[in-house]
Amino acid sequence: MLHHISFAVRDLQRAACFYDAALAPLGFVRVWSDDTAVGYGYPGGDDKLALKLVPKGIVIPGPGFHLALAAQARDQVDRFHAAALEHGGQDNGPPGLRLDYGPHYYAAFVLDPDGYRIEAVINTPG
Repeated sequence: MLHHISFAVRDLQRAACFYDAALAPLGFVRVWSDDTAVGYGYPGGDDKLALKLVPKGIVIPGPGFHLALAAQARDQVDRFHAAALEHGGQDNGPPGLRLDYGPHYYAAFVLDPDGYRIEAVINTPG
């Protein structure tokens, strides 16, 4: 359904450092960048997430908003969470099963350096 999404960030270098590290375990890479924005997607593809520099006036969406990124294995979720915390993210829910969402829903939640709610998730057996 979605083609891509973009976020405004206060500090592009800080955000790019965070997303370079946090998205790598999920197979996403920086597919383009310039002085005002960075785009992430699968290697050789188009961007699915873009970060755009907006140094003032950012309003982070409220508690009803989060971005869930697909993982292919549970260890990717674990590595996403660890990398995010090592690069300026805050824990918003450690890796683990979320039985409220289903018997196989394995996810981790972080807040990025600007306060966006980001999740990595896999919802398959094992």
